[in-house]
Amino acid sequence: MREEFVTLIQKEFPIAQRPFAALAKELGSDEESVLELYKELKAQDIIRQTSGIFDTKSLGYKSSLVAFKTKDIEEAAAIINTHPGVSHNYERDHDFNLWFTIAVEPRSKLGLEKTVELLAQKSNAQEYIILPTKKMFKIKVQLDPRGMGKKKEKVEKKKKISFELTPLHYQLIKLLQEDIDAVYEPFAKVVEELGIDYDTLMHEAKKLQEGGYMRRFATILRHRKAGFNANAMVVWDVDEKRAAEIGEKVAAYQAVSHCYLRPTYPNWPYSLFSMVHGKSKEEVEEVVEEIAKEIEPRDYRYLYSTREFKKQRIKYFSDAFAAWERENVD
Repeated sequence: MREEFVTLIQKEFPIAQRPFAALAKELGSDEESVLELYKELKAQDIIRQTSGIFDTKSLGYKSSLVAFKTKDIEEAAAIINTHPGVSHNYERDHDFNLWFTIAVEPRSKLGLEKTVELLAQKSNAQEYIILPTKKMFKIKVQLDPRGMGKKKEKVEKKKKISFELTPLHYQLIKLLQEDIDAVYEPFAKVVEELGIDYDTLMHEAKKLQEGGYMRRFATILRHRKAGFNANAMVVWDVDEKRAAEIGEKVAAYQAVSHCYLRPTYPNWPYSLFSMVHGKSKEEVEEVVEEIAKEIEPRDYRYLYSTREFKKQRIKYFSDAFAAWERENVD
C-alpha cells in the first residue's frame, strides 16, 4: 500500500473534510492506517509538503530561471536567497555556476530584469543570463517509487476557464499554500478562518484549478529520501524550427518532470531545458541517451546540481516582496 499511497498523493491530495478517509477508500484501507502512514512518511522526511501548487504566471507574477557566473558562490547564494521570490537555488557544474528561479510580484516597482540586475551587482556576479519560459511542455513532479526509467506517458493539457479572482480566492490561496497538519481534518482551520463550509471550500478550490491558478493540491516528496538519488538539468541545442515538436517528445518521458523552451544567447546555445530524475546517475543517463537517440539534437549537456542553497515554495501575496524592495533599493 505504501508505494500506491505515495503515487496517489503526489497526483492529487483530496480537499475534503476527512481527506484520509477518502484516500483510505481508494486504497481499500481504513482512515487511521492511512493517516498513520502519512505521519510515518513525514517523520522519515520523505514527504516535504502537502499544499496547493500554484501557477506563478496565472497569479500575475513574472518569473525566470537565471544563471550567474560568480567567484564567491556562498556569499552570492546568501544574497540571492534573501529575495522572497527565489524558490530554488543550486550550484551546478558549469562556468555559470549558480542557477536560481526567481519571481517578482505584480506590484513590484523594480520588475524582473531590474531585480536580477540588482542581485548581480550585490553578489558581484561576473556575468549572468536570464532564461524565462518561452513555452512550457511539462511541469509534473510525480516520482514513481517503482522506478520510471524509459517509460513514457501522455502529457495532459487542461483547458482553463477564465474568471477574475475574488477576495475569497486571494484568502484561500494564502491558506492553501501552507503545509497541512497530519490530522483527521487538516482543512478545519481553513474553513474556520474564512467562515465558510466544506462545500464552499471544495467548490472554490476546484474553481481555482479550473481557472489555472492552482495546478493541483498535492504532496511533494524529498527526492533523495524517496530513493531518487540522482537528478540532472539536461539542456539541449535543437533546431528552433523543430523545437515545439522536440519539446513534446522529451516531455513524454515519465522520468522528465520539467520541460521548457527558453531563449538562447551568443554564450548559451541551449534552448530546451529538461529535468530528468532517476534512482541512480546511471539510470538518469540511460534515459538521456534514449532521448538523444530519438530527438537527435545538435548538442546537449548535463548540469548536475552539486549543492542546494535553497528549495522552498514561494509565499504568494506576502508582504515580504515589498519589504525586500524597500530594504534593497536606495
